[in-house]
Amino acid sequence: MSQSKRGKRYPPEFRQQIVGLVRAGRKIPDVAREFGCTSWTIWRWIKKQSDQQPSASQGELSASERQELLRLRQENRQLKSERELLSKAVAWFAQEKSGK
Repeated sequence: MSQSKRGKRYPPEFRQQIVGLVRAGRKIPDVAREFGCTSWTIWRWIKKQSDQQPSASQGELSASERQELLRLRQENRQLKSERELLSKAVAWFAQEKSGK
């Protein structure tokens, strides 16, 4: 397929910069107009980059997930404390019963 049928070829560095602009919050149509490529092309670059590399956002927690994680950690500490207390109480009652 000739280059005229495939459209312009952009260097990888240019593609990465464009994808970076979009991920930083710029709108695809605005970036496309400013840099002279189509919205569809930029969308494909973003998709291709996402498919090739797991994004950082896949490993990061959202604010609500972080909040839930903190809540669950606190709950876990509380439950461990209660379990320890119950274990001590059971041991104490077992000792009292065997001592009588």
